Amino acid sequence: MADPKTTDRSRSKLVLDGVPNGRWWKFLLKAAGWLALTGATAAVVAVTAVYYVYSDGLPAIPKVDEYWPPIVTEVYTDDAVLAGEFYNERRKVVPYERIPKRLVQAFIASEDSSFFDHFGVDVLGTTRAGFKTITAKLGLRTGGIQGGSTLTQQTAKAVLISAEGYKSATAKTLTRKIREAILALRLEQALTKEEILYLYLNNVFLGHHSYGVQSAAENYYRKDVRDLTLGEMTLIAGLPQAPSRYSPFLRPEAAKKRRSYVLRRMLDEGMISKAEHDAANAEPVKVYPVEDVFHEFAPYFVEQVRKDIVDRYGNPVLLKEGLKVFTTMDSERQRAAQDAVLDGLLSVDKRQGWRGPVQQLADEAAIKAFLERAKKAMGKEELAENRLYVAVVTAIDSDGKGADVQVGPHKGRLPLLGMRWARKVNPEGYYPAMMISSVKKAITVGDVIVVRHVTKKDLTDDKEQWDKKLAEEIPEEGVKLFRLEQTPEAQSALVSIDPHRQYLTAMVGGYDFDDNEFNRAFQACRQPGSSFKPFVYSAALEQLNWSEATVIVDSPIVEHDPDNKVSWKPENYSEEFVGDVLLRTAMINSMNIPAVKTFAAVGVKNMAAWSQKLGITTPMNMDFSAALGSSCVYPVDLANAYATFNRYGRKKPTYFIRKIEDRWGRTLEDHTAFDDAWAPLQDRVAAGYARLFEPGEQVMSAETGFILTHLLRGVVLQGTGGPATRLGKPAAGKTGTTNDSFDAWFAAYTRDLVTVAWVGYDLNPHPLGRYETGGRAALPIWLNYMKRALEGRPQSEFYPWQSMDLVKLYIDKKTGKIAPPGSKGSELMFFKKGTEPKDAVPDKNQVDVDQFMMGAQ
Repeated sequence: MADPKTTDRSRSKLVLDGVPNGRWWKFLLKAAGWLALTGATAAVVAVTAVYYVYSDGLPAIPKVDEYWPPIVTEVYTDDAVLAGEFYNERRKVVPYERIPKRLVQAFIASEDSSFFDHFGVDVLGTTRAGFKTITAKLGLRTGGIQGGSTLTQQTAKAVLISAEGYKSATAKTLTRKIREAILALRLEQALTKEEILYLYLNNVFLGHHSYGVQSAAENYYRKDVRDLTLGEMTLIAGLPQAPSRYSPFLRPEAAKKRRSYVLRRMLDEGMISKAEHDAANAEPVKVYPVEDVFHEFAPYFVEQVRKDIVDRYGNPVLLKEGLKVFTTMDSERQRAAQDAVLDGLLSVDKRQGWRGPVQQLADEAAIKAFLERAKKAMGKEELAENRLYVAVVTAIDSDGKGADVQVGPHKGRLPLLGMRWARKVNPEGYYPAMMISSVKKAITVGDVIVVRHVTKKDLTDDKEQWDKKLAEEIPEEGVKLFRLEQTPEAQSALVSIDPHRQYLTAMVGGYDFDDNEFNRAFQACRQPGSSFKPFVYSAALEQLNWSEATVIVDSPIVEHDPDNKVSWKPENYSEEFVGDVLLRTAMINSMNIPAVKTFAAVGVKNMAAWSQKLGITTPMNMDFSAALGSSCVYPVDLANAYATFNRYGRKKPTYFIRKIEDRWGRTLEDHTAFDDAWAPLQDRVAAGYARLFEPGEQVMSAETGFILTHLLRGVVLQGTGGPATRLGKPAAGKTGTTNDSFDAWFAAYTRDLVTVAWVGYDLNPHPLGRYETGGRAALPIWLNYMKRALEGRPQSEFYPWQSMDLVKLYIDKKTGKIAPPGSKGSELMFFKKGTEPKDAVPDKNQVDVDQFMMGAQ
């Protein structure tokens, strides 16, 4: 009989081979345990392998006290006005303690609410991101890694970007995500939560060049981060996810919705009250355009500073190392210089004539369409006084006394008194005699023109266009008034130096930096004309022992050039010759023939060496035409040479950077003057002491320097620089005009300020004008600047001569002989001892006794 145990099929289903009856479940547990152990071991091995493979080459965890990310380099004026910024990433690092607690909470609520609880990685988020990446690689879906980043992981990404570059550290790959997670774990192990927040809040990109919360506070609200309101904090905290999508500049409604989300999360997390939530949510989204201080303040000056730092320190240092650069620029003088150049160029340009409208609209339909576009562009904007606008001429008076114009929605009046200058361009014409008598000679209906919104007083105060009858015809209150303008074609440069502090206090390189970055003050090599004559006469005073009373013959001269087979016959500006003249008379009246003869007496090679010794860096033409300024010079070189004249022959460098500090406040260089009132005391003491060991080079005797200044003082008091007396302070200088009227200069100084002004065309399409001399084109720029630069600052007469080895005598201006004090035709002159005249002019009132007796017999 069969054994029931072997024939019962129902029971055999529960029996496994080799497993005793009733023990099967133990086997399953063992198998499961073995599999779990094997799987866990495999997982550990896999994770370990992944860790070691993907952690290879990861950057070291930054120490908080050694956290030195790229930060912005700031350029300041001497009086602590921000003038420019340079950066790859506009970041300003602030201590964690300075960051408001509410701002920290806003970031946590919106980006990582469990930040203080997790160990650095969002496992589910990272797994999800990895899965999406893998399926995307396999072509099962589109897209890459999405989400899954804690604040710690975002900080890790920033560390990777600093070490590996943006492209590699932000690549949408699984490798990058794993490396980021590993680095996040290391961050959590090495740093406290607060330290991680410090790194994150100073690194996070918040749009519009803003890296970190301090930069964002400045860029969006022009505030320090400590002064932000709750509404402003939450708007900033909502930006990291998508700075462009939530930009308050480009998409204010989206930014507001995102802010509402952050506020709601803070409310849900118990970080703020309902009242605070509602008040912040009701705040309007009001942000300010990012200030471009570089272009708005002093672009030519700051660009020159940038070039110098790049040349000496390198571009990476400038853009990443957060230097603090203190220039020698005086902000008030710089503004005065820019205003003077602008006003001067507009005046010169108007004397050149009217080049025509910007555009001509063909018919009424075109005029209407243009005005509709202009209205839409202006909206409800009101006209600002003294601002330039584009206008359309809508009607012209039958008698030509004025025109109706329209600027967007604003209608106004362009009277003849506001455009009498608008004659056709004619460099040979004399401006005052050629002003137009009817607006019809310059504009027609449909012309698109540039106008300036002005008051009646502005029009009637314009002395160059003044006409009493036309002034009486200008409408009274209630009518918007305009003046015709055009963009100047001519250019200008101004260089102003404090010769004793050796500071470049102001510098303008042209009319408009945005239109043309060419810095004419440092880069334009132009002929100096007669402003070079002081070089010639100083050489004669120093090397030949000539004096103010040296007689030079003003007579025709012809110089032959055998190499080029040409002859050159210089002429005086007056085209006349006066015979014997004193050196002083020749200088004061800017006579050409005496300058050429003096140049010849010194010698061409000696003059070339002398000009270089005085600070001219460009080569001199090796012919006699150089005596009249035919060799080009840079305005800054001419200003440095005149600063040497001001210091009576002592040549010293001029600085445009006062001090540079690195990101830790350590001084890299310092050229502070001991009497600089804006500089800290420690800088003044240290740098002032250092200056004792930099006395400069005495390139001419102090006596020669004083006599030269006395000659240049005479140019202002008696000669071509006469308008400079309107400064009301003792000044010495020289005008300069090239024979072809392409360059006009005025180089002059008071006791404490040396300034050079130049006017001309970049490419010389035509002369400035027959009457545009240095005294007419450049001197007004110098004068307008100096009036503001020295306002309220008395200027003493030049250094007393008694301390020098000099003799003071009255000299007859015709003969160069000693004259009785106060006699007619005499003038006070200074001489180095031993060079003074020995002969005296006979006293006409004195009787020769011997001759009288002989005649009587």
